This record gives sequence, C-alpha cells and structure tokens, in this order.
Amino acid sequence: MSLTYCNVHFSQQPDKVVYLSGPLIKQLKLSGKKSMHLKLGKEVVTAAIRPVKRQGHHLYLSAGVRRSIRVPKVGNVQVVNLSENEVQLGPLIGVLTDSGYRSSSLPFGSRSGFIRQLLKVGERKAYLFAFTPRDINWSDDTINGYFLNAQGGWYRKVVPLPDVVYNRLPSRKAETTTSITSLRERFIRKKIPFFNWSFFNKSDVYKLLDGDLEAAKHLPESYSNPSPDRIKDLLERHQFAYYKPSAGSLGNGIYRLTYHPKRGYFARYRRGGSNVLLRFNNFNSLMRMLNGRHGSNISRYVIQQGIRLVEIDGCPLDFRFHMHKNGQNEWVPAGIGAKKAGRGSVTTHIKNGGSLMTPEQALSRTFGERSGEVLDYAKRIAVKLSEAIERNFPHTLGELGLDLGIDKDGEVYMFEANAKPGRSIFKHPALRDQGRASLSYILEHCLYLSRFRRRDN
Repeated sequence: MSLTYCNVHFSQQPDKVVYLSGPLIKQLKLSGKKSMHLKLGKEVVTAAIRPVKRQGHHLYLSAGVRRSIRVPKVGNVQVVNLSENEVQLGPLIGVLTDSGYRSSSLPFGSRSGFIRQLLKVGERKAYLFAFTPRDINWSDDTINGYFLNAQGGWYRKVVPLPDVVYNRLPSRKAETTTSITSLRERFIRKKIPFFNWSFFNKSDVYKLLDGDLEAAKHLPESYSNPSPDRIKDLLERHQFAYYKPSAGSLGNGIYRLTYHPKRGYFARYRRGGSNVLLRFNNFNSLMRMLNGRHGSNISRYVIQQGIRLVEIDGCPLDFRFHMHKNGQNEWVPAGIGAKKAGRGSVTTHIKNGGSLMTPEQALSRTFGERSGEVLDYAKRIAVKLSEAIERNFPHTLGELGLDLGIDKDGEVYMFEANAKPGRSIFKHPALRDQGRASLSYILEHCLYLSRFRRRDN
C-alpha cells in the first residue's frame, strides 16, 4: 500500500479520464496500466489513465470522473493505492453535529467556531466537512455537507458517505432517540468507523469499570440509585460524599454531603447562582430535603465517596485531562487544566466561582519540588484509565475528558469520564497551544481510522 500527497486539479474533459503526472504514476504503481478504479468515500468510478508531463504529484480529474464520485474541491489531499489498479482519494471525513439555532454564517450555532477550526486543521490533509442528521440522504448514500472555502466561509456540497465520522452531536436527549440510534447503526453496518458513540452517564462509567482491577484502585467508592441506608453507611465511613445526577453536566444538581458525629449532617449545593449550606440534626431530615427537591428523579442519582483533595487557600483542586487517541491509536493527554473551587462551592466549575490554572501552577503550590513527579504520575494514570474505559466499552472511542483528583499523598482518583468533553480549559491563555494540539489529534485519529494511515491491526 503506497500513501502519498497529491495536488488535485479539475479538467473540463467530459469523459471518464484521470490524468496523472509521471512521478505520481510511478508512486502509485500504475505504470503501463490503461485504466483504474478511483474511489472517494463509498463511491467508485472506473476511469482511463492518461499520463501528463509534469514534475511532482499531480492528478487531473475530468468532469465525468468528479461528477461520478462527487469530488468536492481541488487542492492538496492524500491518495493511496489499495490494490493493483484501485486508488482512493481522501480521506473523506465527516463531523456530525447539530444546533437548535442556525444561520448562514453560523450553520451549527455556537459550535460553528469549533467546527471551523477543526476543518481548517485538516484542509491540506483530507476532505473535511460537517453535517447534521438531516443532511444525510440514505436513499443514494450521500450527504449534503458543509465545507469551508479559502476565505473561511461556508458552502454546501453533496458528497458520498465518508470514510470516518467524528460524532459531536451536542444533545444527550437527542442521542437516545430512535432516529439517532438508527443513524449510528447504519454507519456501522456500512463499515464506516464512527467515534465517539454517545455521551456517558456517570453510572455507565462505574458499571464499565466494575471488576477492572487496573482502574478500580483509582475509583472512589460509588453507587447508582443508592438506598438511604447505602448513603448513610457511606457517610459514616467516609465523613463526606458527593451526591450527583447520573446524566448531569456543568456541576448542576450536585450536593456535597458531610457527616459530623457530634454536629449532624450538612448539605452544600448551588441554588439560584448562590452557594447554600444546610445543617440537619438527623439523617432522615437530610433525606426528606433531597426527596422534596427531586422527587422521583432521585432514582437517577449517584453517591460517590469524597476524597480529601489537595487545596489552595483552603479551596480544593481537581484536574480536567482532555485525552485523545493519536495517529498510532495510543491515548495521550492533549490538554490538562487545573480547576480551583470557589469559596464555599460544591464544584470547581468556573461558572460557580471556580478558577482555571495550568497544572504546573497548581501543583507547584501544593507539592513544591515534587510537582513534576506528581504530574507525570497523573498523566500515566490518565492513560491507564482511558485504556480501561476503552477496553470495556463496546464502541469506538477517540476522545475522553477525565475529571481527576489528587490527594495530599499524590494518589490519583477519577471522579467522572466524559465521552464528548467540553473545551473550556483551552480558553486559558497558557493552554491555547494544547487546544490546537487537540484539534490535530482529532484529525490524526480520523486518518488512522480511515485507510490513510498505516495500521498494525
């Protein structure tokens, strides 16, 4: 298999002809061949081969060819010979997303900026486009995708089904519908790699890793839909715990529950933009409050052992590890943000008064000279935890957001794993380079999942 870059040009020739420069014919082992099968995504056309005298790797596609396989644009892209006279252009990479609010300049609402950045990263290595579920035409296996022009503006182009799909559908609710479940399964049936499959619920991750010895030592004790007796037992053994909704995000609905043998029970939570602290003389009073606030929804809650985290100015720290699969199919920490809780806040979320800093800044203030050693250890554990999640998850993963805590002994614990992590840590000025690296890893893993990267398996 020979993989190389070439410069694609369009010719007005109506017949199905492909013109190749001499060096490209040689590279693709097409010398002496009269015709070839040219693929893009899931489309293929048989075309006559004509050599042209030109240095470098150049490919001229006749109008008949590009209409047949719907080549979206000219410019640099990769080309690979799959067999004796079968050649594929691409890869054709689709980014699946959606938005309630859309306009011509913001076709994906507030996510349009991120999608634009991602498409720009891949513009000289692949045919990258974005699409929504409504843009797929299953009757002829095409997608009316959104591409970027040279000025950064959007235009539409109908293309074949892609070589790989990167899933950034933003709605947990939408992902559970029959139509989205069917959409994912259709891509898989057509042998099109699809990552990431869906959002995780907190309880999903604990169930996934239940019994995985490699991960277990880094997981706080956790239970889904715990009984009052389970909650009471956990509080009496660990003195504090976090009680949180299984499908929650951004810290919404989380309680920090504390037990003092002589002072009773305490619940700290966020309400109406303020931090609230309530005291209860007995456990039953605490449970009446929780049931009164959440009713039947309380069955969708998780209880998790509290860990005594390192602190700065009396405020606990946790760490977001933004993990990616790279071009060699290995997990790497692309970006790490340290989050310091706001005074009196249940969580470290920025909107609840938390602040963001680099891990080096945070750990140097908590571990001093040991900070580098602690960070290296945390990176190794983050990779091991990502591998454990992937090992136990039935679908393709390429990106994870791990919320990790570090205790005063430097031990690492995972509180949550997100299959479609937000990108807020990359807004920190010192983490912007890591944000750009994150985009590059997405592209590299798409290349790996397609046929456009050497694979060992």
